[in-house]
Amino acid sequence: DYGGARPGLTGEGVQMVHTAEDSALARSVLQSLLALPPLTGVPRGRPWGVEVVLAPDQEAYTAASGGRPPHWSAAVAIPSRARIVLPAWTGAAILGEGREPLLRHEWAHLGMYQASGGLRAPRWFSEGYAEWAGGWDRARAWRLRVLLALGRAPPLDSLSRAWPAGRVPAESAYLLSASVVEYLHERSGDRGLEVLFGRWRESRNFEEAFRSTYGLTTGQVEEDWRAWARSRYGWLFVLTHSGLAWGGLTLVVLGLVSFRRRYDKERMARLRARELPEEPAWWEGEWVEDSQKGPAASGASSQPAEDGEDAS
Repeated sequence: DYGGARPGLTGEGVQMVHTAEDSALARSVLQSLLALPPLTGVPRGRPWGVEVVLAPDQEAYTAASGGRPPHWSAAVAIPSRARIVLPAWTGAAILGEGREPLLRHEWAHLGMYQASGGLRAPRWFSEGYAEWAGGWDRARAWRLRVLLALGRAPPLDSLSRAWPAGRVPAESAYLLSASVVEYLHERSGDRGLEVLFGRWRESRNFEEAFRSTYGLTTGQVEEDWRAWARSRYGWLFVLTHSGLAWGGLTLVVLGLVSFRRRYDKERMARLRARELPEEPAWWEGEWVEDSQKGPAASGASSQPAEDGEDAS
């Protein structure tokens, strides 16, 4: 009983836990889960015996999660209990367009746990598989190229020891881990992951199963992956999939506009320099001053000047 949420709707291998007020949402989420495509490498392509809790408030969300989840988390998966906890109050991610990737990510956590026979995986592989299987947005991979270029991509073993707590570092860790799983899949396809899960169940040792499947240790694969990522997500990818391209284009346009204005201004100044002035220069000076003195002054100026007098 989490904030009044109780077992309600059921589906094929799924039990929904929700309040009466969230019955419509529970039905919608259940339909979305059952319609998800098969998980690569997972027997039957999906987890079974799943409990999905629609928490009506933050208190119920924390209680059902078995502890306080990160403030930025949109959902929680507890593989050992085959449980997915979803916030159901206003503004939750499951109410918007991003529902399917979110559900598939948590769904994949449960499926991978069951496929391994309930064994704990290195955190980078667990989160990487869930993010990759959730249909991760490859357009965000430009950030990975920047991290590699700046030397800020953390080693995989460091992610196994401690997962970043902050939102931005965690997003980078998810991105890095998903790209490693993408590399493994590109290297050996669906079959490679199927063999890995099978050997993992048999040996009960992830490193041993990984080495026998891919012929490399996780450390060696990390070196190959970094070279692959630099090639796959090069600077051209960065420019075409980030705001850098549009920002650079904007600067170019602004520069051209500024140059054009400066050129037009200088050209106009040259043209004006060639024009006759509205009051020619011979209108100015002594003649103008004398003409403003009236007829008498004008007549006087027409007489010859006497000796010792100023003609002005």
